[in-house]
Amino acid sequence: MGSTGEQLGVMKLSDALRKAQGLDLDLVEVAPTANPPVCKIVDFGKFRYDISKQEKDKKAGGTKLKEIKFRVNIDDHDYLTKLRHAEAFFDKGNKVRVQLQFRGREMAHTEFGMQLMDRVKTDLAGMAQVEMEPKLAGRNITMTLSPLPAARRKRRFSVPEQDAEAEAAEADAENGA
Repeated sequence: MGSTGEQLGVMKLSDALRKAQGLDLDLVEVAPTANPPVCKIVDFGKFRYDISKQEKDKKAGGTKLKEIKFRVNIDDHDYLTKLRHAEAFFDKGNKVRVQLQFRGREMAHTEFGMQLMDRVKTDLAGMAQVEMEPKLAGRNITMTLSPLPAARRKRRFSVPEQDAEAEAAEADAENGA
């Protein structure tokens, strides 16, 4: 294969080496087990860099499981903050385990916990799909969500840019004063 990607066909090793040297590039064997072996005329340094980059991308492909914990009587602002964090995790391609903890007498009203989990499920429907339905286990309700494909994700709870800029300005004023 030539430096621009066109196929040069079957040729002798000496001809291929001469052609590569004429272009001031290297002849790299990419498929040694093929009959005849397949070679490319490329810059060897760039070729090695591209291969290492492909291997790195393969390694980074694994998804992580992040966890967000709720309580039954969570405040609205805290709830929205946790949903923003969940959306950020989904943007990075991570799965999220949502855990709701009960304490003391809260166990008498697990239906409130299930309602909160349903609310989380519907609020994050634009970013994720339910992998494991909410399930009561001991004093916790857990649910696992996995991200939708990147093209179908729509954030609902991202911080408005104006608010973020105002917060940044306030922080700068506090640090400077």
